[in-house]
Amino acid sequence: MFDKDTIYIVGDAQSSSNNPITQQFSAFFIGLVVDTSNDKIVDAACSSTVQLTSDFARSIFIGHSIMASEEIGEEIRFRYFGSSQKTLIAAFKDAQKKYKQAVSTRNNATVTK
Repeated sequence: MFDKDTIYIVGDAQSSSNNPITQQFSAFFIGLVVDTSNDKIVDAACSSTVQLTSDFARSIFIGHSIMASEEIGEEIRFRYFGSSQKTLIAAFKDAQKKYKQAVSTRNNATVTK
C-alpha cells in the first residue's frame, strides 16, 4: 500500500479537558505517512469523534512537505475551525520533530552499514 521510502509518524498533543476528543482518547493524535525521498505527506489521519474531522484534516496535510510548518500552520488557522485547532497545530509540530529524528536515525544507520 505504501512505498518503501515512506515512514509512519505519530504526533500528539493535549487538547482541552472539555473537548470530546480528550474525553474519548485522553489526548489528540495525528498519524502521518511521509515519503522520505521528498518529505511529502502522502496520507494522514487524526483522532476525532467525527469521521469528517479526520477527513478534513487529511485534506490539509496530504501533498504538503512535512517541513512546511508555517504553510501548514497557516492553512490550519485559515481553514480548520474545530475546537482542537491549536491542538492540531501542536500535534503536527510534534510529528515534524519526530520525523526529523527518524530521518536522522535512518541516515546514521545507513552510514554505519
